[in-house]
Amino acid sequence: MATEKDLEENSKEYFKNALLMQEREQFNSAVTLFFKAISTLSDLFILKERGKIPSSHSERFRILENNYEEIYNIIDKDFPFYQNSYRSKLNKEISKMFENDARKLFEILGIRI
Repeated sequence: MATEKDLEENSKEYFKNALLMQEREQFNSAVTLFFKAISTLSDLFILKERGKIPSSHSERFRILENNYEEIYNIIDKDFPFYQNSYRSKLNKEISKMFENDARKLFEILGIRI
């Protein structure tokens, strides 16, 4: 089972690699990695608050929607763009939105990046 430290390190790794992809203008890859950071940070938040990690996107969404509106609103807004990254060409604007959302979650959790 993942620990808080594992989740924090993973989220930082995803975020830093997303920034590299964004610099290379590989926005689909950047968005995918930013979303992985956002999901991992959401799981870390839930672990800290509830002592468990969600087992799926569905469980994560359910817990956040019912208990943590601010974080739910971020992940709920971003999820459709993440899903479209498989079929659509994403742009810098969307990538920057994901970057800002990930930064907000790092801030909420008090994690320096």
